[in-house]
Amino acid sequence: MGKNSDPPLFVETTITVRYAETDQMGIVYYANYLVWFEVGRTAWCRARGFPYGDLEARHGRMLVVAEASCRYKAPARYEDEILIRTAASSATNKVVRFVYEILNRHSRQLLATGESTHVVTDRECHPASLPAEILRLFRSHKEAAAKVP
Repeated sequence: MGKNSDPPLFVETTITVRYAETDQMGIVYYANYLVWFEVGRTAWCRARGFPYGDLEARHGRMLVVAEASCRYKAPARYEDEILIRTAASSATNKVVRFVYEILNRHSRQLLATGESTHVVTDRECHPASLPAEILRLFRSHKEAAAKVP
């Protein structure tokens, strides 16, 4: 985001850490945070008015991950309730960027932050453009963020 950008509008999703997501020490295995980012992206799309599956099925477009990063701050553990906060930080007709915050739901401790960059493709993974109606939904988050108290 540039210096003059409005703050992103976050969508929140809650999950409970499953045993299968932890290592022998009962701490969430690091790769699961990327899975949680996907959970957050799906929830963000749904909250903005389009189920991600419709983007593929109805519009023939996919958001292919080109880059992802995660900065770990504190561990999550088995049966912790986790808050996944997701926002689209920028969107063009060819590239969409998301930002994430992973928090312990009860303590509000920040566990991880992350970002992902997605390239828009068609079903054959050739570069494509977002349909105008979907691009408007990505960009309208700035208008909605201005209304958040």
